[in-house]
Amino acid sequence: MRVTRLDERELPAVLDELAELLTDTVDGGASVGFVPPFDRARAAAWWRERAAEIAAGRLAVWVVRRAPAGPVLGTVSLAFPDKPNSRHRAELVKLMVHRTARGQGLARGLLTVAESAAAAAGITLLHLDTETGSPAERLYGSAGWTRLGAIPDYAANPAGELRPTTIYYKRLDAPAAV
Repeated sequence: MRVTRLDERELPAVLDELAELLTDTVDGGASVGFVPPFDRARAAAWWRERAAEIAAGRLAVWVVRRAPAGPVLGTVSLAFPDKPNSRHRAELVKLMVHRTARGQGLARGLLTVAESAAAAAGITLLHLDTETGSPAERLYGSAGWTRLGAIPDYAANPAGELRPTTIYYKRLDAPAAV
């Protein structure tokens, strides 16, 4: 497994692969903010719009491949707030693994990389939301995230049904001062 962080210059080179991953995730029923019909052109446009956030340092994006030149099989991002009173925290967003690569530890690997990078950057608190009852809940629970609670009817899933969303957080140890 090879996990790398993207910068805005690298985004165009993997745009088609990220669009395929996002489309596959939505088609697979995961609630990641989009509902069908959702095609690769819309997925590519969404990723293209992230370039400015990546360039500004407000979004960190990692991708995972099995081999250095292999296809992108998964991704995870950290969104950093721009307000002075919230610079100690970040939101974990868009943890996705292609359906053909699930069950191989890629999501856990991506989660570990994002958590480690956050701690190295001085982030001491992470938070996320996920569809209640989704497979992602098992991952977050087993990775030491704390379930805060659920909000009913928070978001529509890809089938258009309103579903509850569970909020999680995780405290991180800041690296020791040198």
